[in-house]
Amino acid sequence: MTRRIVFDSYGGPEVLRLVETPEPVAGEGQIRVRIRAAGVNRVDCRIRSGEFASDDDEWPQTLGNEFSGVVDQTGPGVNDFAVGEEVLGFATAAAYTEHLLVSPDAVTRKPPGLPWEVAACLSAAGQTAWNALRELRVTAGETLLVHAAAGGVGTVAVQLARRLGATVIGTASERNHDYLRSLGAVPVSYGAGLIERVRQVVPAGVNAALDAVGGDALAASLALVRDRERIGTLVDHAAAAALGVRRLRGARSAQTLARLAALCAAGELRLPVTRVYPLENAADAHRHMETGHVRGKIALVVD
Repeated sequence: MTRRIVFDSYGGPEVLRLVETPEPVAGEGQIRVRIRAAGVNRVDCRIRSGEFASDDDEWPQTLGNEFSGVVDQTGPGVNDFAVGEEVLGFATAAAYTEHLLVSPDAVTRKPPGLPWEVAACLSAAGQTAWNALRELRVTAGETLLVHAAAGGVGTVAVQLARRLGATVIGTASERNHDYLRSLGAVPVSYGAGLIERVRQVVPAGVNAALDAVGGDALAASLALVRDRERIGTLVDHAAAAALGVRRLRGARSAQTLARLAALCAAGELRLPVTRVYPLENAADAHRHMETGHVRGKIALVVD
């Protein structure tokens, strides 16, 4: 048997429950991963709460889009990975579990020494930030504004933009300002007066903005960035369509994930995992995520 987190109705974190189901068996072109850790993301909470509900939903539902673990079974036709190899990868609402079936195209080998929790949390934040900077065309000498810069995506986006040679302005609460400075960003407090505070820091203006908050943050970006094609939001998709800014989706590939993992293993990219919960305490992980005050990432670990 294998353990997994499921839910049978939409609602608060309390709807999440641990169940035992038969172990999945790797089929043609599949590998099975014994999960060591899974990343927890805001989208998991949005799915659980019913934000994306439809009349065709089936029950029970599962969660989890990123993971790390050990290949413990390979199906016919798989030659690229062997039992015992350590990997990290991505899935679609399925990684809160002990055993996961995935395509070999969805994983890459974990560099030696990269902690399980960090490896598990790298795909969503890392690939989202990587693709966002490409879509927003951030280059050396420019100024990028990152809203919610102390979160998972923001943390990676700040560092990748600095590697490109850009100046980064990051919004965060006062308690996270030293953290943003350590990443190479110039911190500013969010909330009323944000536009004026940013203009004081960069009188020449902002070239691009990455929004992971929505609402007032997106409105501030419109006031600070001249070209709406260089404003991207990860969360406020309805507003993106209405305002003519980019709706950032974030394509995933094992090749991009391998590059990010190599940077982390070399100490050139930091992704702090500040809260770790056992798989069975997934509800507590969601409660903390929904406080809105998460620095870096949250992970579930599987013993």
